Amino acid sequence: MEEKEQPIAGLHFVGKKDELIEAKRSFRTIEGRDILIISHQDVFYALDSYCYHAGGELQNGDIEDIDGKLCIICPNHKYKISLAEGEGIYKAKVSRENVAKWFSRGVKQRIHMVTETNGDVYVKLSEDCSNIESDFYQGEKGKVERAKAAKNNSTGVL
Repeated sequence: MEEKEQPIAGLHFVGKKDELIEAKRSFRTIEGRDILIISHQDVFYALDSYCYHAGGELQNGDIEDIDGKLCIICPNHKYKISLAEGEGIYKAKVSRENVAKWFSRGVKQRIHMVTETNGDVYVKLSEDCSNIESDFYQGEKGKVERAKAAKNNSTGVL
């Protein structure tokens, strides 16, 4: 992919709109951070590439509408993450009503801003300084932790 001049500070060119739409999912490393860019129904989303729970590769996850929120499902342990907000979504029974409902665990996956200009798509990394659980699986230390998690996953340890 050719390197483009960044039109605004902090924006990183990640591809041509048509190519990203066709690919549906694209992996990029931006400033040492592994990012997954998803094109779904003509909307772009960008989030940390590895699941906050145990470092699973979200690139291989299914996308589903869950209670009105578009979510990616981690292929390893089926954790559900909203694409727009990075919330962990789970289902639990409400004992008083004896019915299962969807709830949020709060923001668990770091999301990033996607901008499209004249057919070029850019990602701006999140500027949120708070610790978000998906941060754990980023960078060189994250690579080591993902390897440990993969080994534990293959032996059935969660």
